[in-house]
Amino acid sequence: MTGPPSPLIEDYLREAGFWHVAMIGRGCKLDPKLISALIERWRPEMHTFHLPCGECTITLEDVHLQFRLPVNGDTVTGFVHSADWGAVCYELLGAIPDNINGGRIEIGWLQDTFPEPDDDYTELEKIRYARAYILQIIGGYLMPDLSRNLVHLRWLLKLVDFRVAGEFSWGSAVLATLYREMCWATQPNKAKIEGCRLSLLQSWVRFRFPFLRPRVDHLYTFPLITRWNHSASYARLPTCLEDIRLLLDQRSEAQFQWTPYEDPVIRAVIPDEYLQNPNAWHVKVPLVNFAIVEMHQPDRVLRQFGFRQPIPVAPQEDRCDYIPTREPIIVPELACVPEYMPWFRIHGKPYLLSEEERQRQLHVQRERRGPLNPRRREDDTSPSTAHTITRPKNRTYTSTGPTVQPSTPTAQPL
Repeated sequence: MTGPPSPLIEDYLREAGFWHVAMIGRGCKLDPKLISALIERWRPEMHTFHLPCGECTITLEDVHLQFRLPVNGDTVTGFVHSADWGAVCYELLGAIPDNINGGRIEIGWLQDTFPEPDDDYTELEKIRYARAYILQIIGGYLMPDLSRNLVHLRWLLKLVDFRVAGEFSWGSAVLATLYREMCWATQPNKAKIEGCRLSLLQSWVRFRFPFLRPRVDHLYTFPLITRWNHSASYARLPTCLEDIRLLLDQRSEAQFQWTPYEDPVIRAVIPDEYLQNPNAWHVKVPLVNFAIVEMHQPDRVLRQFGFRQPIPVAPQEDRCDYIPTREPIIVPELACVPEYMPWFRIHGKPYLLSEEERQRQLHVQRERRGPLNPRRREDDTSPSTAHTITRPKNRTYTSTGPTVQPSTPTAQPL
């Protein structure tokens, strides 16, 4: 993606809702093994991770607070097949690329054609530059395709009026695309997965799993994903896929942080306007990004919003009531209804490894290196165990981002 935005187009980027997106993700180091371990636990049927503590997932709340993208607005969709893309480019950008491939243009052409603006730019030239810059953000970071150097001009159609663009639910579009990519990554014939959106997945993991979190000495900043732009210490973090699997099996039930954003230190940096309408995070609705439609199911992860978790129920005929019944958690021991965890043990897949394999691996690790990931302070990191241990057979992915190695075993759908 291009460098930081020029102050000359700040007002346009703010109006369209992309000013803060332009500053996120810079310097974020992706961990392929960590991402692989999480995708192994992704269940496409429910769009949730299965862990010993129950189901959890990335929600609209995470996109809203991590990326500072709007999640309560108009759907990002439309009919684009009959568009004259050359005419669209000329009208909205003032230039036409030599090569338009199925509505896609090269991001490099945008960078070459729209250099850094200066004070001599007219208002129209600044508007065109702002559109080109937002296209680079979308195609290079938020929603890239497999080529990583092309962006579809359908996004340009949403940038005719920056005020209207700011009313779209860009966060829903990003989350729908992330869900789709993760579902594809679980398929045996999947060879690639996008790299940029995985920064959202990785940041979600670090906020939820203290034993997989690098140490950062800087204060929290907003959007929350910018925390990982600072220098971090990865010392003593597990580096082997087998170690991360084992830690998720052994420690996630006790240490998974359901509501990390309730921490007063984190809460203090979140602007009040982002906390005014939490109902927008709780809705059970389809997430839409043009032809991509994926279901957002917060009723399966109510503990992430501070509510008791019941057994999920099948959709009712009355689809007007999108918000699930929410019962506050009185004490941590009653975070779920009594029937939920027995139900989840039967129907879910809380552990990747069998009980015998988990015990055997833990015994081997303790003999060789001592206790795995001993108790520490919250932001401390965990010791890595470098020895090779037996693990399920993997299939190896090549990717435009990190290498993803989901394991073969899967459970039956709920």
